[in-house]
Amino acid sequence: MHNVVLIPGDGIGKEITKSVTKILDTAGAKINWIECKAGEGANDELGTPLPEETIAAVKEHRIALKGPLTTPVGAGFRSINVALRQQFNLYSNIRPARSLPNIDSAYQGVDLVLFRENTQGLYIGKEHWVDKEETHAESIAVVTRDASEKIITAAFEYAKKRGRKKITLVHKANILKLTTGLFLEIGKEIAQNYPEIEFEDLIVDNMAMQMVMRPQQFDVIVTTNLFGDILSDLASGLVGGLGVTGAANIGDDAAMFEAVHGSAPDISGKGLANPTALLFSALMMLEYLGEDRLAEKIRSAIYTVLQEHKNECTQDIGGEGNTESYTEAICKLLRD
Repeated sequence: MHNVVLIPGDGIGKEITKSVTKILDTAGAKINWIECKAGEGANDELGTPLPEETIAAVKEHRIALKGPLTTPVGAGFRSINVALRQQFNLYSNIRPARSLPNIDSAYQGVDLVLFRENTQGLYIGKEHWVDKEETHAESIAVVTRDASEKIITAAFEYAKKRGRKKITLVHKANILKLTTGLFLEIGKEIAQNYPEIEFEDLIVDNMAMQMVMRPQQFDVIVTTNLFGDILSDLASGLVGGLGVTGAANIGDDAAMFEAVHGSAPDISGKGLANPTALLFSALMMLEYLGEDRLAEKIRSAIYTVLQEHKNECTQDIGGEGNTESYTEAICKLLRD
């Protein structure tokens, strides 16, 4: 039995986490869900968007599944998601993007995984005003050897374990010679330890163009924080959007799996929410827990529903159903 902290979150969070836990339970996942609060709802109820009880639970169990959160204005956090990643040093943000059956998108045959360094770059928030009049602002991007080695090694180890053939390192070393130059230098060093995996590097602007022209050429991508933030959303757009792609944040001894789309308060409670993104995140969680066969069993059921039971899918992916009908269609296949 695995103890997993469950953070439903805000807006549609409660609906999609209910769907995902039902599917996993139906499939026979041996998980003890420990529900905790975070986000705008927690702030309204407890006076903080990130309660100490939630932090303590993640510290104890070292794994969490999290729905979308809304960071309240003036809450003391730029982002609760970033705060959680930094709190537990979840340095690897892993975002797969794979073409799905019967999902309307501009491309087919896409199967890539993007590794984004999660703790440094511009996201550390080192900003200041240069002048008293506040007409000149500066922001500092931090790149260190230690953090770069961790994320690049994680990408190579993932490729090795999963039978992936190529790593593409994305940088801007032609201009940012010290920061992304260091990242590129370390990537070349680490690549020598994995001669069986092809290694290439691309400048970020060229990378964006290549992803739009022929995304099928990419396998595993690794890059710094800001570039990864942008390119991972671009990758999701190649296969249908944020509503159909999962995400993981993994460190040396803790992990958090999440839906990266918004909390969509405008459709909350209407039964329209699509749980697919959080469901794929949960499958990444099962793989992290060593439950690969169970993850594949559920993935097969999702693909079958998308292919053969489209009417029962939610409307955002071309169906005529709702959250409940989509969930039940997957559960029925798992039971049968």
